[in-house]
Amino acid sequence: MTSAPDTTATTGTPGTYAPAPGAAPLSRMIRAQAALETKMLLRNGEQLLLTIVIPTLLLVLFSAVDVVDTGDGKAVDFLAPGVLALAVLSTAFTGQAIATGFERRYGVLKRLGASPLPRWGLMTAKTLSVLVTEVLQIALLTVIAFALGWSPHGNPLAVLLLLVLGTAAFSGLGLLMAGTLKAEATLAAANLVFLLLLVGGGVIVPLDRFPGAVESALALLPISALSDGLRDVLQDGAAMPWGDLGILAVWAVLGLGAAARFFRWE
Repeated sequence: MTSAPDTTATTGTPGTYAPAPGAAPLSRMIRAQAALETKMLLRNGEQLLLTIVIPTLLLVLFSAVDVVDTGDGKAVDFLAPGVLALAVLSTAFTGQAIATGFERRYGVLKRLGASPLPRWGLMTAKTLSVLVTEVLQIALLTVIAFALGWSPHGNPLAVLLLLVLGTAAFSGLGLLMAGTLKAEATLAAANLVFLLLLVGGGVIVPLDRFPGAVESALALLPISALSDGLRDVLQDGAAMPWGDLGILAVWAVLGLGAAARFFRWE
């Protein structure tokens, strides 16, 4: 005959265990997952190339070489806001879509979905990881832009709102792509969209260089709204670019709503 284990020696109270079994507090789980997501992203050489190296090279190259006519003033004053928008695109959309797509393919999301961390908590952790990475990107690009002679001015609150809404819009679109397409298709589509928006999103080439009808259509894209909004504030000193904020808000609602509705975890 066997008897129940004696837990009095370890806890002082019969029938209890120390530490008590069970899930950690939700806030701690989210912080731990966000830290893990950030470490994985920063250790990934391909992601670093996409999120840090490419925006940095574009900023330095096009500021030093007169390739694109950016209008009056210093080239860096035009390019820096666009490259900041590109940094948000590369992290919140392209990088997140590819990473999440392969996590879904290999069953990582399925296993995490069975853990005590709720699925909305996992999405929150991924969003926090994106925001941490963007802070590092923006800090690095800002230092480089200042070294190249950048002279920004404008409303910091407007810049913050543009970056937050841009992150929300691109995150929703990235998660929608990762949750509906196969991993290989997500990899190809995310990189293709990145290249197309780099050329036609007002990042490097001003939108007014395109024909009128094309310019009007491109202006409705989230990358165009983000880059133009940042440029209006940081280069032209606009107080609050409500039109660009409105476009980003619409994309954020549509993208996040569609991702929540159609995202498949397996």
